[in-house]
Amino acid sequence: MKKIFIYIAIIGGGCFGCEDKLDIENPNEPNVGLFWETGEDAEKGVNAIYSTLHKGSISRWMPMLYSTRADIGESRSPWTDLSNALDKFIQPDYNFDPVSGVFADNYVGIFRANQVLDNVPGIEMEKSEKDVLLGQAYFLRALFYYHLATLYGNVPMLLKTSEPQDYPSNSTQAEVFEQIISDLELAVPMLPARYADAADLGRVTKGAAYALLAKAHMQLGQYQAALPALQWLVDGEGGDIYNLVANYRDNFLITTENNVESVFEWQFAENPNEFTDNDIQTPNHNYGTSLAQFTAPVGIGWSDAEARRWIIYEFDELTVSGDRDPRVAASFLFDSTDINGPDATMIYGQSFSSRYGTGPDSKRVWVRKFLNDHWKNQEGYRSPNNYRYIRYSDVLLMYAECLNATGSTAAAYPHVDRVRQRAGLQSLSVARPGLNQAAFLEHLKHERLLELAGEGHRWNDLARWGDLGPGLAVNDPAFANFEVGKHELLPIPQLDIDANPNLEQNPKW
Repeated sequence: MKKIFIYIAIIGGGCFGCEDKLDIENPNEPNVGLFWETGEDAEKGVNAIYSTLHKGSISRWMPMLYSTRADIGESRSPWTDLSNALDKFIQPDYNFDPVSGVFADNYVGIFRANQVLDNVPGIEMEKSEKDVLLGQAYFLRALFYYHLATLYGNVPMLLKTSEPQDYPSNSTQAEVFEQIISDLELAVPMLPARYADAADLGRVTKGAAYALLAKAHMQLGQYQAALPALQWLVDGEGGDIYNLVANYRDNFLITTENNVESVFEWQFAENPNEFTDNDIQTPNHNYGTSLAQFTAPVGIGWSDAEARRWIIYEFDELTVSGDRDPRVAASFLFDSTDINGPDATMIYGQSFSSRYGTGPDSKRVWVRKFLNDHWKNQEGYRSPNNYRYIRYSDVLLMYAECLNATGSTAAAYPHVDRVRQRAGLQSLSVARPGLNQAAFLEHLKHERLLELAGEGHRWNDLARWGDLGPGLAVNDPAFANFEVGKHELLPIPQLDIDANPNLEQNPKW
């Protein structure tokens, strides 16, 4: 995995509408004109695309935007601008860095992917190796555009290495999704189902491309078009590669990363070479994520984002053995993560009651999934805990949703049953047989909420189902501020609007 943490300075970033700057060329530094010559250069170029996922805007703020803006999350951050933007649909400053930085850094990833796609085809190397590298670049470009389409909607598309004189206009959200689909359709035949070399662990696979392809089709309401990708993952070759792990909590521990349930996860690690002996930062950058530091409970981390308490009560179905759903404790830290209550619930080596007593913090709920409380009693800015971006349980529930949407509700039941039975619940086929299409979808919404809470899917789920709106204020008072036709999207940064005369702001912003 070490290979895909390499940072390549000469392909470090990109923008559109940039002004020329005075630069004095260092003859001892490599440059783009001399770089793209060998297969090793091609691999380093692809590694640099992966490294974009380590940027703080993407590895920290972006997961918060997806989960905290949705009805399951809230922000009590003392940084008012942050809590307003993350939670309350209030953002008067369109250049507010935690939001505008996500926009900019996804374009850094696109710039790096475009460099690979423009330059690697001309390199003399084994075709099969070249195809795998190009497949990864197509996937990663699609991934960055997926983020931009679902967060900002009508964004400019850059499909070639950008130049300072480029001033692209907006594309519609639907057009961006169609480009995502096109890139993924190119990626699928180029990518292997598995990698033979352990050093390639974490690289994009055919299964990851199929899963993201299905997601893109689903966001467009193209359920029939999503089915072939999901069929490969469940009924085809992917069914022999992926499965559910027996213990749900294993999906979020550093000791069980890249397991059989992982379809695509972002790789993080502690880098022992990040600093020299005299604490001067070196070119070997931080390979970790600061997400845990910013979302850990108050007194441990900054607690800039957390969960709303209503979701705890949604886990109201007992297992077949009469126990509480094990996903509650695996997903959240709160006063009864241990069912025996605050005295028995441990928060980073100390009981909940001793930390918070009965004071104002005693009823708060924090998302546990990407924290490190299972192996240390503090957090930091360099968490090695991988971000499980697409799990197989997500795929199974996606498949069930598509089957139901295309009139095969009975065939959708077994895939929901697999997810429920892993949690110890009675199969849906027994608990609620014979649901019609509408009722099945309503129940499936509940299943996705419980299985995937806090993993960054809730916002897109609500958008796909047409459920975003002030009606969600019943569980999340912040949605009283939600304006239909505006807040489905974030504002495009004003800096980009000012720099690009062809770029228009999103509606009502």
